Amino acid sequence: MSNPDLILVVDDTPANLEVLSEALTDGGFEVAIATDGELAISQAQLCLPSLILLDVMMPCIDGFETCRRLKADKITQDIPVIFMTALADSTDKIKGLNLGAVDYVTKPFQEAELIARVKTQLKLRHLTQNLEQQVAERTEELTKALQQVQQSQIQLVQSEKMAALGQLVAGIAHEINNPVNFIHGNLKHLEEYTQIFLDFLQLYQKYYPNPVEEIQEQAEEVDLEFVQEDAVKMLTSMKIGTERIRQIVLSLRNFSRIDEADFKAVDIHEGIESTLMILQHRLKAKSESPEIQLIREYDKLPPVECYPGLLNQALMNILANAIDALEEFNTKRTYQQIEDNPNRIIIRTSVINSQSIEISIADNGSGIPEHIQKRIFDPFFTTKPIGKGTGMGMSISYQIITEKHGGKLKFYSQPGQGTEFMIQIPIYQSIENLSLLISCT
Repeated sequence: MSNPDLILVVDDTPANLEVLSEALTDGGFEVAIATDGELAISQAQLCLPSLILLDVMMPCIDGFETCRRLKADKITQDIPVIFMTALADSTDKIKGLNLGAVDYVTKPFQEAELIARVKTQLKLRHLTQNLEQQVAERTEELTKALQQVQQSQIQLVQSEKMAALGQLVAGIAHEINNPVNFIHGNLKHLEEYTQIFLDFLQLYQKYYPNPVEEIQEQAEEVDLEFVQEDAVKMLTSMKIGTERIRQIVLSLRNFSRIDEADFKAVDIHEGIESTLMILQHRLKAKSESPEIQLIREYDKLPPVECYPGLLNQALMNILANAIDALEEFNTKRTYQQIEDNPNRIIIRTSVINSQSIEISIADNGSGIPEHIQKRIFDPFFTTKPIGKGTGMGMSISYQIITEKHGGKLKFYSQPGQGTEFMIQIPIYQSIENLSLLISCT
């Protein structure tokens, strides 16, 4: 059985309070009383009655002022107020209703009418409260449903991106690796053969220093001495070039980790370096700006259990955003100003309490405006022009770090002083955490 509603009766006449209290008690209500407006306001704040019966004509502050103050207070503004008055002027009634009262009872009142009006207003209040609760619950359900849809969209986009990236890298590895490895392997033999020819030529020159005139003329025409020196240099350059291509392909494979779909203990620094290799072209000097300085402050890290491809994707998103921020900052500065205060990205790694590792990526750009900092990890939020960004990068990164790895992704940014993102992930995944992560997959 529910508790009876509490009615606060406000009247400066004791006889009226007695009659009203008796009538309301007989009607099944609890009753509280106040003899003036000030007491009524204080008591309403303390006991929060379900309804207030308020006399208009009172000393100190009248019922109108009392009602105005009640409605101005967030604590009491939703309590329905019924005025009690002997005034018959419709102007006074309109004034009371404009102040927030819900009804009037005219003195002398009929007990049955009073109880009926009180019950009607209480019923309306309860219906309103129930409706507001239902609306709030429905709104919460719809919000959760929207979040689930957005989460599903993020996972779908992420899966499609990683699948497409895996196919792209597999194709690159297949199409480039084979011919490059063939060239790189044969260069070793070509280098040996070239050295044999050069040694033989030097042996010939040693025992026949004065060949016939035709051979001397041909040697001078082709600049034989230069060719001998340059051939070795060219072979060395070709070996360096093919090795560079092999490293780029390896970095692509390491970045996507297409062969590693499960948790695996990996070298975090290797993942960072492979990601930097992919972004190398964006760090170089351009006609409008000097190169972005890259500062590594690596601590000694143990192998970390993670999804390597997903973690590298999160690193890519954060590093690319740092470069975007610096490029945007450069549009507001001259070349000389950039040279005087060079663009920098500082990457730090460290071990935290022997349980987790932290990767910090800091830039010295213009920082993130305060009014959008709360939305950085929201799905589909972007400050970039249409066609320049999807608004998914940071949201996907947040999901990868927090849901896929049970870690933390946070940032600190102050306008004019750059931004620092901090990634924290456990070194080892517990059985309980792995079960939770699998359920989120």
